[in-house]
Amino acid sequence: MTKKERYTKVLNWFEQNMAVAETELHYNSPFHLLIAVILSAQCTDKRVNMVTPALFEAYPTPEVMAVSSPEVVYEYIKSISYPNNKAKNLIGMARKLMADFGGEVPQNLEELESLPGVGRKTANVMLIVAFGKPAMPVDTHVFRVSNRIGLTDNSKTPLETEKELMKYIPKRLLPKAHHWLILHGRYICLARKPKCEECGLTMCCKYFLKIGKKELL
Repeated sequence: MTKKERYTKVLNWFEQNMAVAETELHYNSPFHLLIAVILSAQCTDKRVNMVTPALFEAYPTPEVMAVSSPEVVYEYIKSISYPNNKAKNLIGMARKLMADFGGEVPQNLEELESLPGVGRKTANVMLIVAFGKPAMPVDTHVFRVSNRIGLTDNSKTPLETEKELMKYIPKRLLPKAHHWLILHGRYICLARKPKCEECGLTMCCKYFLKIGKKELL
């Protein structure tokens, strides 16, 4: 099977079996999505969604958050992983939005990455989810699933994975494809023990063809 054929089979399967695929983070504005994505680093979306309602109510805009302090924000997010650093980043992010971007979340990669707490993955999430621009955020799920299935050729870094997926996935499918891979990795293609017996992609998955079959015997 060629790589192009594998991509076609995988994308077709997802289109037929996961018509709706979107972020599981709750938000109501680009600013609130940015907060949620920053908080989600090394933390579950479920946990983030538990703390953001009160946080969003307290901080509806960057202007309000910019005049707060890390100590106050910490009290809202203390059940999140790394709350001290994230509280500092949220305040720094809000202040930079006010100082450099007129209180608006920027819509290009470089400017997004200039914000405290925002790396390439977070910036790409904002581009694709908040603004509908072509991008491919690569988290641990996307990285693992892409390599296992064979969409990437043993990529060593998230950036390598991002570039290869962007090369083969049509732009119109990028928003869904990103979430397809995340959700598949979160619920089926688990890190320690993938649920191959529940997976609909075994017909074109390199991992299953080499290892998965033996594990199911």
